[in-house]
Amino acid sequence: MDGTMKAIVKHHRGKGAELREVSIPNIQADEVLIRVKATSICGTDVHIYNWDEWSASRVNPPYVFGHEFAGEIVEVGESVDNFSIGDYVSAETHLVCGHCTQCLTGKYHICENTQIIGVDTQGCFAEYVALPASNLWRNPDGLPNDIASIQEPMGNAVHTVLNGDVAGKSVAIIGCGPIGLMAVGVAKAAGASQVLAFDLNSYRLELAKEMGATVTINSGEADPVEEARRLTDQHGVDVVCEMSGHPVAMDQGFKMITNGGRVSILSLPTTPVTLDITNDVVFKGVQVQGITGRKMYETWQQVSRLLHSGQVDVKPIITHHFDLEEFEQGFQLMNEGKCGKVVLHP
Repeated sequence: MDGTMKAIVKHHRGKGAELREVSIPNIQADEVLIRVKATSICGTDVHIYNWDEWSASRVNPPYVFGHEFAGEIVEVGESVDNFSIGDYVSAETHLVCGHCTQCLTGKYHICENTQIIGVDTQGCFAEYVALPASNLWRNPDGLPNDIASIQEPMGNAVHTVLNGDVAGKSVAIIGCGPIGLMAVGVAKAAGASQVLAFDLNSYRLELAKEMGATVTINSGEADPVEEARRLTDQHGVDVVCEMSGHPVAMDQGFKMITNGGRVSILSLPTTPVTLDITNDVVFKGVQVQGITGRKMYETWQQVSRLLHSGQVDVKPIITHHFDLEEFEQGFQLMNEGKCGKVVLHP
């Protein structure tokens, strides 16, 4: 397809982004072109927008960023035979090589050569995006565009919570950003006996209640470790899902975990974290998991079923909608923590 489109471009190695008119991408034989109906802002996008140490070391402006979306296929490459024009899709955002040891043993989500859409390649904060057909997920017709656009981050939450047993267990969600809020709903749906939500942001703690948190704890007003132990008869919680990335909060997570418990870490600390490995990991016999992306495509199936069944309702998390041209308002709300999920509509 020839022509130009509106897109949010990370235009320089500094804070901010610009709305620009850029060329509609040309597709390769194994790709499709998708008209974006909704695209949501992720924490990774905020890192790139703010231009922190991580983004400065990873991304190469100028380019279109963004990686969460839902849209309609408008053009199909000549070798694509499993998708058609008009199909309603979202996408797995990790582009994997298919030939490293991890890929060859079915562990595509930890491919050694992973590239991420909108981080390492052109992204979806635009009217159109081109992607390999192998990365597409077909959405049911009745799924609203905004909800379809947040399946990818919900996959992070599902992968974090369900990478071990939670039924009948106490689960602590540390950090109630959008993915942490989704994790609250997933833990509740999976049968956790208690879901303890920790954050410093009272706005997001209220959203955690809506998502099914048993108890919400403001970590600036009460000692999180003492509260966790008090609520578990001094045993500590069975599962900790670390979503904050804050070194202090992460240390608190290891202190509140029970002996033999599981700590799953999705967050990306930007500074070194100091832990008492001897007492809080080794002597406790704690299982520590690093979580990256989603299992391809097991996690996507879990997300789809949780949404379709109604067991997890993500509508309370989607708090703001903006036109693509109003993207700066969305990033401002994300930086201020005065929102759940922000969805942009090209």
